[in-house]
Amino acid sequence: MLHEVVDFIVKTVSDLGYMGIFIMMFLESSFFPFPSEVVMIPAGYLAYKGEMNLLMAVFSGIAGSLAGALFNYYLALKFGRKFIAKYGKYVLIKEETMQKMEEFFAKHGHISTFSGRLIPAVRQYISLPAGLAKMDLLKFSLYTSLGAGIWVLILAFLGYFIGHNEVLIHEYLRVIIIGILVLLGIFILFYIRIKMKKSIIKS
Repeated sequence: MLHEVVDFIVKTVSDLGYMGIFIMMFLESSFFPFPSEVVMIPAGYLAYKGEMNLLMAVFSGIAGSLAGALFNYYLALKFGRKFIAKYGKYVLIKEETMQKMEEFFAKHGHISTFSGRLIPAVRQYISLPAGLAKMDLLKFSLYTSLGAGIWVLILAFLGYFIGHNEVLIHEYLRVIIIGILVLLGIFILFYIRIKMKKSIIKS
């Protein structure tokens, strides 16, 4: 079953091409919890097989990451914190998450838009406090691109350099997929538990 899922992911990245990489990395870099590993590792693997150009794949990944980050940046800049606090919960941006991002940004300054791109769970949301702080757009774009570039290169090179070992590629992606499914299951159980507690309190 998982072997078929991995094959499907690799085929999907191949079929969608560079624009598909851009779109999926845009989603990963904005507010949609889409794992970049599932995009860039297969892209590197396809580059090893000669079905993609490695530099173009990396460029598409970085461009998509920057576009998603700019989306969050302008969202925060235009609508402000109250809007994000009110509607962010519908796309998994909780008040606690915003507080942590703001504290991280305040502690590390503008360079946090670089370092934050390399930290899971921070990567997607570090652009929000940058937008709220009205960080210089050129600096934001530069730091974001550098941070995203390192992450994208690591994943793409991983897929490229172990591309000769298809078993290892499948195993690595299998671990990622299992992890995603486990986390999704935990989230669903946690959500159901909260709903049940609220129902008991109301009754």
